[in-house]
Formats: sequence, C-alpha cells, structure tokens
Amino acid sequence: MDHRLSPEHEELRRTVEAFAHDVIAPKIGDFYERHEFPYEIVREMGQMGLFGLPFPEEYGGMGGDYLALGIALEELARVDSSVAITLEAGVSLGAMPIFRFGTEEQKREWLPRMCAGEVLGAFGLTEPECGSDAGGTRTTAVLDGDEWVINGSKCFITNSGTDITGLVTVTAVTGRKDDGRPRISSIIVPSGTPGFTVAAPYSKVGWNASDTRELSFQDVRVPAANLVGEEGRGYAQFLRILDEGRVAISALATGLAQGCVDESLAYARTRKAFGRPIGDNQAIQFKLADMEMKAHTARLAWRDAASRLVAGDPFKKEAALAKLYSSTVAVDNAREATQIHGGYGFMNEYPVARMWRDSKILEIGEGTSEVQRMLIAREMGLPA
Repeated sequence: MDHRLSPEHEELRRTVEAFAHDVIAPKIGDFYERHEFPYEIVREMGQMGLFGLPFPEEYGGMGGDYLALGIALEELARVDSSVAITLEAGVSLGAMPIFRFGTEEQKREWLPRMCAGEVLGAFGLTEPECGSDAGGTRTTAVLDGDEWVINGSKCFITNSGTDITGLVTVTAVTGRKDDGRPRISSIIVPSGTPGFTVAAPYSKVGWNASDTRELSFQDVRVPAANLVGEEGRGYAQFLRILDEGRVAISALATGLAQGCVDESLAYARTRKAFGRPIGDNQAIQFKLADMEMKAHTARLAWRDAASRLVAGDPFKKEAALAKLYSSTVAVDNAREATQIHGGYGFMNEYPVARMWRDSKILEIGEGTSEVQRMLIAREMGLPA
C-alpha cells in the first residue's frame, strides 16, 4: 500500500508542523510545569479547524477524514502530548459519539461548537472499579417519565472539567437483558447539570497541561432525548469509538516517538564530549537509527489502520496492532532519548523529559497493551 500523503494532506501536515513549532513549543513548557490548561493554544487550534477535521462541513467541520486527524495529532505530539491528547479526546471521544450515533437534533446542537473548538466534549466510560472491563459498568440510569436519572461515578476522564467543557457522554446501565447481563446505554450530560460534580484535576505523572478528572453523578436528571443511539446499544457503540480512538492514539504515540528522534538528533549534533559531537560516536548513531526505524514503522501502522477505516474496510485488528506497536515504540524512544541527553534528559527544561513522562500512559489509555494483544488474538481466530 502507498502511504505517501496527498497534496492536501501534506499541506495540512506542514501547517500543523509550523503551528506546533512556532506557537506551541515556546509556551507549552510553562503550562506543563504549572499544570495549567492552555486555553489560548486550544482556541487557536479551533480557529485552524483542527477540532473539525474529520466532520462534514454541514456540521461545521472541515470535510476531511480520520487520516487528516491522525496527521494533525502526530505533528502536535512531536512537540507536546498534552495539546495532542486534548485534540484527540475532544474529537474521537467527545464529538465522534454524537456524530456516529446521535440524532440529527443532537448533531445540530453540539457539533458546530465542538468543531470550532468553542466547546469540548468528554467520554465518560472508565470507572474506579472497572477499567479494561468496560462491560462491568456500575453507573446506572433509570427512566423516570421523560427524564433519565443517573447515579454513579467515572474516573480518568479527559477534557471533563475545563472552562469550555460542554458535555460528557456517559455510559450507564439502563436495564438487564434476559440472560441477566447489563443493558448499557450512552447519555449526554451537559456541564453544570445539578448533581453532576467534577472533582479537582488529578496530580499526574505526565500530560500535565491537559485536563483529567473524576466525575460523580447523584440523582442527575437529563431529558430522555439525551440518549445517544439506541437504548441498550451503548456497549457496541463505545467499542466502535474505541477502535477508532486507537488509530488516533497510535498517531499521537508515533508523534511522540518521532519527537524523541528530532530532539535527540539535534542534541547529538551540538553536544560535545571528549572534544567532538556525541553524534560522531557509533553507539549514539545506532541508537538514533533504531529510534528512527521504530517511528517510521509505527507511522506505517497507524496510516494503514486509518486508510482501512476511511475506506470502510474492517480495521479492528490493524487499529490494535498500531496502538500496541506505536505505544511500545513511544516508551522505547523516550527512554533512549533520555539516555542520549544524559543528565540533561532528566531536567524538565528539556522536551525529552516531558516526552519521557508522557509516554507511559500510551500503553494504558484507550486499551492497555494486554487488551490490544487480546483483541489481536481474537481477530486471528483464537478463542476469547
């Protein structure tokens, strides 16, 4: 398969690359160390149309595709992952459930502002006692007249507590099937709804300029019309959303891996030891060659999965392969970049220190590496 970019996609790549280096790079370190959400940067991303990349123009989008989103995420993550995950979660987890499964009224109400970056959406799936076991959801929603009454909690939810967060799409048990298994549905809960409480931001190892919080719901009432898709189909819906999200996370991870190469190559050319640049040493050259090989291969993997998604072909296995490989590569390259930088790689003023701190979550979020291996094995025809 030919994964060279079209002229339109290449123009997008160059535009986002320039924005990342000229606008994000000079500022993001301070936001990161203050654990502060970069509202101005996000606003500019919205003005560029990045939040609307894969959505039709009729809903305020750019009329692009998932490949375009991945290209933007990779270029952003080459410089900073906090900004990249804000875009990824805002699009593939926040807006995409409404686009894929929402009613026309829901799309008209929410998508134009979300595509413009004026409003962020979040996806309330993970709970304190059921992470990878998403089918073990304990949050409940009971229909009372023309309202859903929601009770429960969610954790590790990105974009859920910013000043511009407009909604969280929550998964909840809305009944039981004949065999006793839960009927899980997805329901929109607008920010500020009485009984909906957003906790203070987590203290995290990485992604410190992004917003991640715990949510609680105590007798939260929303209109019955806030149901997203069919009642009882929420589990199948979020599996599709997670499949797509893994392609996006893989692009992000590839960007981090490539950013490690960028920073390490520049450092190896200028840092001198024993009277010459350390890049003259074969040991450093081999590290850089291996890092470039891994980033390049990860790029081929996520673009292959994205191309299948865009074409309407099955892509579940390819998405899991790409997510598993690229997240592993991101951790590997971050470790090697820190080693190449030596003591300076342990100092937060250097971008590779952020990359090292940001990389590990990529092997956990949106499906752990163990879950990806399970998915790949199932797609190979092995027993579940």
